[in-house]
Amino acid sequence: MDTTALLDALLQSGRDLAKQGQGLAEQKLQIPASGPDRDAMLSGLGKGAALGGLLAVLLGTRTGRRVTGSAVKLGGLAAIGGLAYTTLRDWQARQGAAQPAPSSLPIDQLTGPASEQRSLALLKAMIGAAKADGHVDEQEQAQIDRQLERLAPDPGTREFLQQELAKPLRAAEIAANADSPETAIEMYLVSLAVIDRSNELERSYLNDLAKELKLAPTLIETLELRVSGAGEIGVRG
Repeated sequence: MDTTALLDALLQSGRDLAKQGQGLAEQKLQIPASGPDRDAMLSGLGKGAALGGLLAVLLGTRTGRRVTGSAVKLGGLAAIGGLAYTTLRDWQARQGAAQPAPSSLPIDQLTGPASEQRSLALLKAMIGAAKADGHVDEQEQAQIDRQLERLAPDPGTREFLQQELAKPLRAAEIAANADSPETAIEMYLVSLAVIDRSNELERSYLNDLAKELKLAPTLIETLELRVSGAGEIGVRG
């Protein structure tokens, strides 16, 4: 499984799905809660990008639900890495202390095994956030399994996603994959991309994750303000 490529594709399809989701919301279309009509509409959302349909199913997408928020602004791994890096450096500078040397490169500058290891940590964080509201019940899992058979690129990927979805959700276990401040911030950002911050369960999970990642409240506030107040985030120039 090429974890880096899969994660980048999911993030970029999330941005595309968010834009299309906004259009659906404006047209007041309704995506059925279950059944073949729902599957067909979700497939239409991801048209031209099968992983967009996979992401929609992982998020339990309804019209306008979780597809009109942070995902539209975050984009792919280059944008995630750039935002994490610049925000951390700016925040450290404002603390008034000597700015430490970066302990790790941003995700988009890693290669080989280091890139795969970071991408795996981020993908696990993203899946954890996607199921934070508990919507993946037995019926939803059956729908996801059917979609994975059709959409996931290979058996190894399907097995990995099924295993991650079946795990009990523990913020501490997910946060344990963070091996640097840069990784921790990137994990928070990919979680933020699929979280509905107005949902109490999801917001609570995101708060728990931030604590387990040992991210300072002022750093979290800066990250969320940058995501909420900016237009679509681009890569570093």
